[in-house]
Amino acid sequence: MAWFSKKPRIAVDPEPVAEPQPSRMQGLWAKCESCDEIIYRQELEKNWMVCPHCDHHHAWTARSRLAATLDPDSFEEFDKELEPLDPLGFSDTKKYKDRLKSTRKNLDENDAFISGVGRIEGHQVSVGCFLFEFMGGSMGSVVGEKVTRVFERAYELKCPALVFSASGGARMQEGIFSLMQMAKTSAAIARFRNSGKPYVSVMLNPTTGGVAASFSWLGDVILAEPHALIGFAGPRVIEQTIRQKLPEGFQRSEFLLDHGMIDAIIHRKDLRMKLGQLLGLLG
Repeated sequence: MAWFSKKPRIAVDPEPVAEPQPSRMQGLWAKCESCDEIIYRQELEKNWMVCPHCDHHHAWTARSRLAATLDPDSFEEFDKELEPLDPLGFSDTKKYKDRLKSTRKNLDENDAFISGVGRIEGHQVSVGCFLFEFMGGSMGSVVGEKVTRVFERAYELKCPALVFSASGGARMQEGIFSLMQMAKTSAAIARFRNSGKPYVSVMLNPTTGGVAASFSWLGDVILAEPHALIGFAGPRVIEQTIRQKLPEGFQRSEFLLDHGMIDAIIHRKDLRMKLGQLLGLLG
């Protein structure tokens, strides 16, 4: 029989491949970034996201930090409705407005900073905290406005100001508008100083760029977490610029403490107590 007279074969649909089901154990364990130990995630969270084996401080969400630092049910959030715009119509591999939209949807936060008023061991404080998970904690117009309002609110209430900084610097998608926030926040601090109340700056890992170069370094008391990266430009950029090898641990909080750039390094579990003591003495 000629090949052209053969009956065509009936095509058989391949069996559908079952999609892999998520493991019931997924997300229950975490690996320490420093010592590589496997830790039960619930144990890590109960320990303030600090490794029980090597004391490494892992990233901690802003709202968890505020809840652990402030007195229970004392925090009142302000300025939550403020949302960043796209004044330059910026676009790189993705439109800035689309990045904002997707990030807001994923995190359920409007921008990279939370601000409000709370109490620490009974002492009223105007407080703000960066969300590093929101575009690297970058400072745009809204973040700068909310930081400014932390100091304006502290001035009006005649209470201390407290800011937790964790940022990659100014937000490039807003150009000069983001750089203006360095002067704006610094001017707000200058006015706040007339109240005679202290400003406590707590630097987290990392605190860099325009945030480090403005209000983060202007605290009356500057604290930091262990082994936090703090500085303006990154070590690699500095080495390429000055063409010299930097010292070991350069820009880490321990190095900065040894050279008088910060006042103290506070373990995360001791921070609430130390802040309460500071506010009692200075507030």
